[in-house]
Amino acid sequence: MAKHEIDAVTGTETTGHEWDGIRELNNPLPRWWLWVFYATIVWSIGYWIVYPSWPLVTQYTQGVFGWSSRGAVAEDLAALRQQRSAMADQIAATPLQEIIADQRMLDFARAQGRAAFADNCAPCHGAGGGGAKGYPNLNDDDWLWGGKLSDIEYTIRHGVRSTDDKSRQGSMPAFGRDKLLTTPDILAVANYARSLSGLPAAADADLARGKKVFAENCASCHGENGKGNREIGAPDLTDQIWLYGPSLEAIVEGLMNGRGAVMPAWAPRLDDTTIKSLAVYVHGLGGGQK
Repeated sequence: MAKHEIDAVTGTETTGHEWDGIRELNNPLPRWWLWVFYATIVWSIGYWIVYPSWPLVTQYTQGVFGWSSRGAVAEDLAALRQQRSAMADQIAATPLQEIIADQRMLDFARAQGRAAFADNCAPCHGAGGGGAKGYPNLNDDDWLWGGKLSDIEYTIRHGVRSTDDKSRQGSMPAFGRDKLLTTPDILAVANYARSLSGLPAAADADLARGKKVFAENCASCHGENGKGNREIGAPDLTDQIWLYGPSLEAIVEGLMNGRGAVMPAWAPRLDDTTIKSLAVYVHGLGGGQK
């Protein structure tokens, strides 16, 4: 049985517990603190009864209020949709050209498009649409599939090389991997492609050979002068905008292994109003065409 003593230094009774010569003083918690502690226990019991709290095998206790944070968010979203429904319905029913001609609809579409872009497009194209290696810059006027409102809407709706039946198709063959061209031919045509946009060729580049290889293998998509073809997503090689970088190594890599990045079709995920709003927003980033 623990022996209670009075500590000579403090004059406080000990609990009788001692460790390595150190005796524990009997200092009870303040009464006000204890009452607050007891109150929190009572409060927690009330919370368990009123709100969802205890997990069960396949469900959880609902609470007498039937409230949940998920339900509250759903109610807020429903209220927001109701608030926006009139304008959203108008956007969905109005052609794109008429939307940008009406300032009220244009402002609504840009605001909704900006939010939708941040949620769905920014992870690839960047927060401001500036793009990255392999992801087009949406601020310039270089468009693989066209920069008109209708072009942008179609691309967003159906995607590029996606599983959508109406998806835009077209990819660059793997000339090296599939043994369509030899390595010397690939080096020659890579240097020639760089020269089309005014970039310097390697000192030992055979541009005459590259031009011949280009005419026989690349011109059918990129055009005889390398201006590209938006019908099949073949980029313009005469500007200095390169989706995967302008270095000789990047161009050779594309020729060796091909290019065929995928953009998802957003029609199954987003409603018409959001898709149109995205088209309007992207078109207004700086590179949209009339």
